[in-house]
Amino acid sequence: MVSVTIEDFQKIDIRVGKIVSAEKHEKSTKSAYKLKIDFGLLGIKQSSAQITKLYKPEELVGKQILAVVNFPAKEIAGFSSEVLVMGIYSDKGVVLLKPEKEAKIGERVG
Repeated sequence: MVSVTIEDFQKIDIRVGKIVSAEKHEKSTKSAYKLKIDFGLLGIKQSSAQITKLYKPEELVGKQILAVVNFPAKEIAGFSSEVLVMGIYSDKGVVLLKPEKEAKIGERVG
């Protein structure tokens, strides 16, 4: 395990977002969804997320999630993934990280 300082951690901008749309990412070589996520004042960002084992697109719309919003965009099978949706790898699939209670969209984790 690598140790990091609090200053290192503070460089990562993790925000609360609300999924506004989800659809299958047909061109991806790995099973994934194309998500559009509302981050309030930061606007709507998109992400390619490999969360198809445990979630259906219609179940995702309206869910709050946590995402890293300050990584550089990554091109994934012709789709610009602007944020990294956070999750935990389990033997059944990726489990999304989310606030325990409803939180203000766009709020920073800290």
